[in-house]
Amino acid sequence: MRLRLAALAAPVLALLSAPAHAQTPAAPAPAPAAAPAVRTTTSYALAMHGDVKYPANFRHFEYADPNARRGGDVRFAAIGSFDSFNPFILRATAAAGIGLTVDTLTVASLDEPFTEYCLICETMEVPEDRSWITFNLRADARFHDGTPITVDDVIWTFETFKTRAHPFYRAYYADVERAERVGERSVRFVFKSGENRELPLIIGQLPVLPRAYWQNRTFDRPTLDVPLGSGPYRVESFEAGRYIVYRRVADYWAANHPTRVGHNNFDTMRYDYYRDATIAREAFKAGSYDIRPENQALAWATGYQGPALTQGLIKMDEIPVQRVAGMQGWSMNLRRPQFQDRRVRLALSYAYDFETANRTLFVGAYTRTRSYFDNSELAARGLPGPEELRVLEPLRGRIPEEVFTTEFQPPRTPGTGIEGWRDNRRIATRLLAEAGWRIQNQRLVNAQGQELSFEILLNNPQFERIALPYVENLRVLGINARVRTVDPAQYERRTEEFDFDMVVGLYGQSESPGNEQRDYWSSAAARITGGRNEMGIQDPAIDQLVDLLIAAPDRAELVVRTRALDRVLQWGHYLVPHWHLPADRVAYWDRFGRPAVTPRRVGYAVALWWVDPVRDAALRQRRGQ
Repeated sequence: MRLRLAALAAPVLALLSAPAHAQTPAAPAPAPAAAPAVRTTTSYALAMHGDVKYPANFRHFEYADPNARRGGDVRFAAIGSFDSFNPFILRATAAAGIGLTVDTLTVASLDEPFTEYCLICETMEVPEDRSWITFNLRADARFHDGTPITVDDVIWTFETFKTRAHPFYRAYYADVERAERVGERSVRFVFKSGENRELPLIIGQLPVLPRAYWQNRTFDRPTLDVPLGSGPYRVESFEAGRYIVYRRVADYWAANHPTRVGHNNFDTMRYDYYRDATIAREAFKAGSYDIRPENQALAWATGYQGPALTQGLIKMDEIPVQRVAGMQGWSMNLRRPQFQDRRVRLALSYAYDFETANRTLFVGAYTRTRSYFDNSELAARGLPGPEELRVLEPLRGRIPEEVFTTEFQPPRTPGTGIEGWRDNRRIATRLLAEAGWRIQNQRLVNAQGQELSFEILLNNPQFERIALPYVENLRVLGINARVRTVDPAQYERRTEEFDFDMVVGLYGQSESPGNEQRDYWSSAAARITGGRNEMGIQDPAIDQLVDLLIAAPDRAELVVRTRALDRVLQWGHYLVPHWHLPADRVAYWDRFGRPAVTPRRVGYAVALWWVDPVRDAALRQRRGQ
């Protein structure tokens, strides 16, 4: 998954009304005639739609335990290597956990669709039309060296991100016209005209870097100089590509801030790097590190067996979550000519036998994904109703007709292997023939005699067992598909440069989708090196739907417009859908405490855990025995 500024970005920005909000008129701009006063809202928090959950005097988030014990050390695993402590640039592999060193203007809660609370800022001011936002900075916000976080730091960070950081940020902040000082501790971001009501929330996600530290350094090159940060942890020690250790900042300025209470409880956090997931899993079972999230169903079912699990030293929890599942699938690069015909893309979907894979490889653990917003009210189901048709009808003739007539479902099989796949094979063969492909010498070729072939690029050897049966089905159709597994660094470089045919695409979604949809699907994003429109979708109808989604005036209209976009993406057959699980799996050595309340959007939230001294001592004794 690519770097995201603050986790899940959401769409249209709605200002909340909480009891502590104060309505104050802003001074009119100089003009020949008196201009009407602009009504603004001043608040400690902003919500996308509706009200803020937590009042102005809240002490901590409900899912954070204010009595969490601080202290102790924790170890994690990372895969591959790293070559930089700057996670905000294109040509670098950032160290795991480096985001722990940086604070942002605001912090999102984990139990609301999209609400952000002031962290570096003390209050925010937004006019009714949301054409700008002013952040009033806290006087006590500071970097690790004790210097204050200033308006100059905020403006420098924003301007640097727009000009020298990863191309993602240029797209993300494209609708922000400028940042300007409006007071000793106040900075205003002015937005371009248009309907993008989430921009104040997006800007709140901005990490603030120290201008003085960076002014004599080259920002857009990888660096292993230990950075000056402002977050709860700082880099203590490291060996490039092998490990990195973070130590909790003893005098962290925001330790008692309500958005931080109950968080960041470990004294040190260490990430050790392993070559692949199999080696890392065996290292976990041997006690080389403490906590391991697991995303492989078969490994979860069989890979942790051993004395430590039998004796209860290792715990395995499957934590239910209520977040949007998003989409994962075999993503096709539409920049390649072999994938530009929608019938070919659909035929490739008929070649994938999920039901057999779920039975033989995943021990029946997964649900087939059918929507880009599965597991939520945002997912398109059935046929479009009157409200969706209001959005879709103007696009008739420019989008697939099935959007209006048929509920989308991925092709299914009986799950009995090659015999059960025969019906789908016939359909796929017909679709390929309609697209101009024919069998010649057991190869599928077009009218020019060019072979239908492509490479499936992977960065994890564990995925080969899933890809190879798919390749075999493609071979039966006459398609020359190959699997190639490369190291994570090479994989990242190739995907950033769109140098691939097919990859495992992952498109995470939030409960409040918005500006990030441009990064995923827009024509402009398809042309940005390092952008997140990996598939290269360039469709004016989709561009229009994304713009409509971003401009949704309220939650009800957001749901309608998201479902409309979902339908068009589904019937575009841009990928072959995979699967999802509405839970987080995590294995851990039994030495931790956890809050009684689990945030509904994030089941595995290790920032809220702590070392339980009683359990830790008992584990040490039992392991010694």
